[in-house]
Amino acid sequence: MAAARQKKPQPPKQLPRWNLKDLYPGPNSTALKKDLAKAKKDSTAFHKKYFGKTGKLSGIALGGAVKAYEKIDETLSRVMSYAQLVHAADVADPEIARFYQTTQEAVTDIAAHLVFFTLEINQISDAALKKKLKAPSLAHYASWIRDVRVFRPHELDEEMERLLHDKRVAGRAAWNRLFDETMARMRIDMDGKQKTTEEVLHSLSDTKGEVRKKAAKALGRTFGDHIQLFSLITNTLAKDKEIDDRWRSYARPQSSRNLANHVEDEVVDALSAAVRKSYPDLSHRYYKLKARWFSKRKLDYWDRNAPLPDAGGKEIPWDTAKSLVLDAYGAFSPDLAKVGKQFFDKPWIDAAPRPGKAGGAFAHPTVPSAHPYLLVNYMGRPRDVMTLAHELGHGCHQVLAGPQGHLKCDTPLTLAETASVFGEMLTFRSLLAGEKNPARRKAMLAGKVEDMLNTVVRQIAFYEFELRVHTERREGELSADRICDIWMDIQGESLGPAIRFHDEYKYFWTYIPHFIHSPFYVYAYAFGDCLVNSLYAVYENANEGFAERYLDMLRAGGTLHHKELLAPFGLNASDPKFWSKGLGVVSGLIDELEEIG
Repeated sequence: MAAARQKKPQPPKQLPRWNLKDLYPGPNSTALKKDLAKAKKDSTAFHKKYFGKTGKLSGIALGGAVKAYEKIDETLSRVMSYAQLVHAADVADPEIARFYQTTQEAVTDIAAHLVFFTLEINQISDAALKKKLKAPSLAHYASWIRDVRVFRPHELDEEMERLLHDKRVAGRAAWNRLFDETMARMRIDMDGKQKTTEEVLHSLSDTKGEVRKKAAKALGRTFGDHIQLFSLITNTLAKDKEIDDRWRSYARPQSSRNLANHVEDEVVDALSAAVRKSYPDLSHRYYKLKARWFSKRKLDYWDRNAPLPDAGGKEIPWDTAKSLVLDAYGAFSPDLAKVGKQFFDKPWIDAAPRPGKAGGAFAHPTVPSAHPYLLVNYMGRPRDVMTLAHELGHGCHQVLAGPQGHLKCDTPLTLAETASVFGEMLTFRSLLAGEKNPARRKAMLAGKVEDMLNTVVRQIAFYEFELRVHTERREGELSADRICDIWMDIQGESLGPAIRFHDEYKYFWTYIPHFIHSPFYVYAYAFGDCLVNSLYAVYENANEGFAERYLDMLRAGGTLHHKELLAPFGLNASDPKFWSKGLGVVSGLIDELEEIG
């Protein structure tokens, strides 16, 4: 064990980097240019053939039209996925940024020819559509049509939809790009060295308190230097959303996200209310306990995720992390591990941290005719192992759902987090079972609680922050100070009296990318964590067959909604008690830590 603790993290050059050739050989490749040219030709022909005629098609003919639409859309998604992944690998490179923007504009122009199609499908009466769906070729797409039609009350006429579609690249997408490139180019002065945001955020979990403090102060100072720009981006995007919501008659800022997630407003309201009600029993109680471990009355905010004193932390080499995750997956289901192993055997993962690379982690599904890719920034921490397990869960889910086809494989965000969080839980339980050192077991339990608090409490706090910002933005532009005030109010409520905030912490809302790219995405993490807590409890008490039912749930992709997917496990997210059951798992782990002392 001593030798393992002394092992240094692997340098980035030893970590895997993805190879995107399964999508295209390169940004200037003939294959990419041919696909764009063909998609342009096919979309123009599609518009000419079907525009104004969709409702008059027979069921068989409409099924053929949807199939043709799917083929064009998958080509465009392949091209755009490639551009996004190339950009994520080096956000700071101006030539790559130009390629990304040019590709986005080309794809947007081509896709404009397709905008009419779903609008015309939604103009078909329910009775007429029911008759058409008797045709097997159209019935194959029944779940996709179902999900398209939920937006019927919120759609505009075809010309307006095309205008909004065309303007997106010079509107929301441009502001997203400005945020991404600003974050990627930002350098933070720490001890006289210029570091990336990702590197300094990593220092917030350093074993030395003075390093954590320096990192926090440096982050706050730099975020504060950019506060006017981040406030402008936030205000502009919130106003853009308000205009869109107003024209589409969405009563609440979060309603469009809920509709896209196939989850009722009341279910999300119940989730948020249950988590907020649990703050005193979860985050407030845990951080008070952690402050005691640090012999403090209050924890400074930079100590919130600090390693426990005398925890005997160790760096985990990449190959060890790979084995830990795949072994945990394999103990649950050899079939799941077999899917996951592909990501390591083939160049489907980019793990090396480096300047210019996008921060954080993600799994990009690309298209069913290819395969997903994972991006992580692996630093050798136990949390990085959990992140790897999380993103691999997404990747496995995307592979298993792929056979549904391009239009039916996409999973709503609320359920998209299921496989990722379940993969984390499998890995955590495996690691915990193999750890015999009492101090490290305590540290592992504490780390899991902190991850759960970050996933449930912190993400619902983020959701409430967004809700207040977007709601107030409807009445006019918010000053930077006002956004900071909302942030501090929400953080105080969610983290509790055992956390001491310093003035610069008011700027820490600025670096959260979900606020910019995907408004109200964040509650999906809490939804997924609570769902998995309940699901895992079923697994621990299940008879044989649970793993196969679980894999069937993942294979369903977007064809089934949460009520149908959870029914085989005896779970119902519409039941208010459902959320209490999930939160009770977190509370139980804190109970266990209190008993340890």
